[in-house]
Amino acid sequence: MKLLKVVVCALIVIGALNWGLWGLFQFDFIAWACGGNTAMLSRVIYVLIGLAGLCKLVCVCRCCKCGCSCSGCSSGSCCNKGGKGGGSCCSK
Repeated sequence: MKLLKVVVCALIVIGALNWGLWGLFQFDFIAWACGGNTAMLSRVIYVLIGLAGLCKLVCVCRCCKCGCSCSGCSSGSCCNKGGKGGGSCCSK
């Protein structure tokens, strides 16, 4: 599970940097590195980044429901350390 969280965070960072490059310079790094934005590898990476964003969104929503801090959610223990959720929200 820890490896999954590292991969999700890495994909979110890659996606954010790619969007930053697009916003500043209209340069899509993923498309450039993978042979175009319609290349199969680019599309797979875009889908993985989207799924990583959804995973993080689910985690943030769980933390907001139970009242714990979202920064602790990445460690999987935010609700066990003084949160209102009683330990069941982010530890799963």
